[in-house]
Amino acid sequence: MSEPAQEPQAIAMLDLAREVAELRPDIDAAIARILESGAFIGGPEVDAFEREAAEHLGAHHAIGVNSGTDALVLALRALDVGPGHEVITTPFTFFATAEAIVQVGATPRFADIDPVTLNLDPATVPPLINERTRALLPVHLFGLPAPMAALRDLADAHDLVILEDAAQAFGARYAAPCVHCDGGCSDAQRSGLNGHAVGTLGDAAAFSFYPTKTLGAYGDAGLVTTHDPAIAARIRQLRNHGSRPDAKYVNEVTGYNSRLDAIQAAILRVKLPHLAQQTATRRAHAETYQAVLGNLDGVTLPPLHPAHVFHQFTVQLPEDRVAPARAALDAARIAHQHFYPLPLNDQPALAEAGSGRHDPVPVTRAVCNRVISLPIHPYLTTDDVTRVAETVAQAVLS
Repeated sequence: MSEPAQEPQAIAMLDLAREVAELRPDIDAAIARILESGAFIGGPEVDAFEREAAEHLGAHHAIGVNSGTDALVLALRALDVGPGHEVITTPFTFFATAEAIVQVGATPRFADIDPVTLNLDPATVPPLINERTRALLPVHLFGLPAPMAALRDLADAHDLVILEDAAQAFGARYAAPCVHCDGGCSDAQRSGLNGHAVGTLGDAAAFSFYPTKTLGAYGDAGLVTTHDPAIAARIRQLRNHGSRPDAKYVNEVTGYNSRLDAIQAAILRVKLPHLAQQTATRRAHAETYQAVLGNLDGVTLPPLHPAHVFHQFTVQLPEDRVAPARAALDAARIAHQHFYPLPLNDQPALAEAGSGRHDPVPVTRAVCNRVISLPIHPYLTTDDVTRVAETVAQAVLS
């Protein structure tokens, strides 16, 4: 009598249990340090993480807040974006990007995306600029820096501010030759940005440390970075009910309760020194995916570019092969995700958010029906990644 066939080993999108086990002694020591100090709100751990994050990124100021969403909201307010303003952003990202614009009373407008990088396409931005436009809000999607040189040129030409949504890209650095232009932009455009970290390329930037991110906490946490001391001071005031650190019970503006938790700051300090190695592993996995999937007709892969930190590895398949690929991955017990099934224009919550609802985004609409994100976390083996890629390839070719 033959034995029943064994189910294939499951492959997850993320393996936080493995990470916790590996870092547990240092994490336990960090948490014990907090418990012994009694400094649960603010204090030396938050101060130290802000300094270390600022140094890692090359930012003059880094201000810890409660979440990546709060980082966006507070940064928009600090940049004086509010009612009557429009903010141009991408329709292909997580809802929080547009939500933050609405929360400060402004209107989101949606430019389209590049069909390969999936980042904001600068060529689609100028038709949306008008007298109400106050800011550009590019997203460094899936860990690949947005085309900041071209966006900076647009912002300077129209007196706009730039807020980077760097939630998915902590550790990414702008690199030449530019992935967005086949060398078409000038050295002068690139020289000022090349080698600089995302989070230092605009007027301010928002990071998320949600547990799935390249640098993730074990709860909600966020960060705002800026070179401008006035913006930094405004963020520090807004995160603490609108009071300045030197005037605790004087509330000059209405703010938020959005402080970075000291335990999360301590955990992030433990994890930050491991980021470079984890990023190198993610990039190696991306090369394995490229080797298996790179020559398939109709398949578009994310660029193997030195700037990319591969928070996600998102492939575009021929539309008629998407369902078979998902079914094959499910049968093989391989996790996968669909980021993002709806352009932000189509989100029900934005129905009353203004004219951005009707902005034409044909590339985004096509991409939404073709994308699958595959596992790329640093605890996968090369054999795991090869198995995932071969499962997708067989589904595409069948």
